[in-house]
Amino acid sequence: MKMSPFRTACAVVFALVALSLPLPSWAQQKAAPVAVPGLSQVPAAPVQAAPSVPVPAAAAVSPVAAGTTATPAEGRSLRSTPAVPRELSPWSMFQSADVLVKAVMIGLAFASLVTWTIFIAKMVELSVVQRRLRVALGKIGEARSLAEAQFALGAKDSVLSSLLAAAMREARLSAGISSDAGIKERAASSFAEIVRAEARRIRLGMGLLATIGATSPFVGLFGTVWGIMNSFIGISKSQTTNLAVVAPGIAEALLATALGLVAAIPAVIIYNHFARVTKGYLELVGRASGAAGRLLSRDLDRTHVGGAHARAAE
Repeated sequence: MKMSPFRTACAVVFALVALSLPLPSWAQQKAAPVAVPGLSQVPAAPVQAAPSVPVPAAAAVSPVAAGTTATPAEGRSLRSTPAVPRELSPWSMFQSADVLVKAVMIGLAFASLVTWTIFIAKMVELSVVQRRLRVALGKIGEARSLAEAQFALGAKDSVLSSLLAAAMREARLSAGISSDAGIKERAASSFAEIVRAEARRIRLGMGLLATIGATSPFVGLFGTVWGIMNSFIGISKSQTTNLAVVAPGIAEALLATALGLVAAIPAVIIYNHFARVTKGYLELVGRASGAAGRLLSRDLDRTHVGGAHARAAE
């Protein structure tokens, strides 16, 4: 059956109008065939729905996707601000410590100052007295009597001068006594008293060194225990176990133990050093005591020999 040109043109116009109309849904409906009068119906090709693309969760909440632009200040506010670390220098830890812990630290620092003061003073004193006593022993090495030894020493004040003076005083007080053993015994007693007094004098300050060396670690440990107790109390109040919160208090407490060791270790070393040096000096004092005793014995023997010669001459 042949169609007229008019019908053909109408069919073409209807087809274009139908194609220009929007379909209800591209994802759920298929294109329906368009019926054109006089034309055979040709089924339209089905339109497939476009595959859905998963949208990330971050993009769903992004301010840019929502049509807004995030400012730099708003972006920084979204992130958590890290805590500023606390300065842990020794001075700052001392300032932040508890009052009792501060008192312990000040006491230990003072004890360390005392230790080094004793060290300097005793080093100077022991060097001077040892050199002076060695020189004095060398001067009286060739002396034959107490008077000659005193003349060789001169007016210098030393432990040897005290020993010689004690020997001459005992010889003078014992004049007319024929028993040499009694004179020597009394002189030896005087020598022992002088040696003990010199030992006490030269050991002055060493007891304080021993006390500092023995007690400073325990004093520092007391400050540490007290500081750690306060730190645990602060942790329980803040209800956090963050290391940035816990560490400063414990570091402040441990500073007390460190100061205790700083005070104790030099004190023990200096005490042991002075114990050796003092022992050597007291040996020199013993030599001086023996030299004074020998000079006294010579004088006593000369006195008896001179008395015997005088009686023989009579």
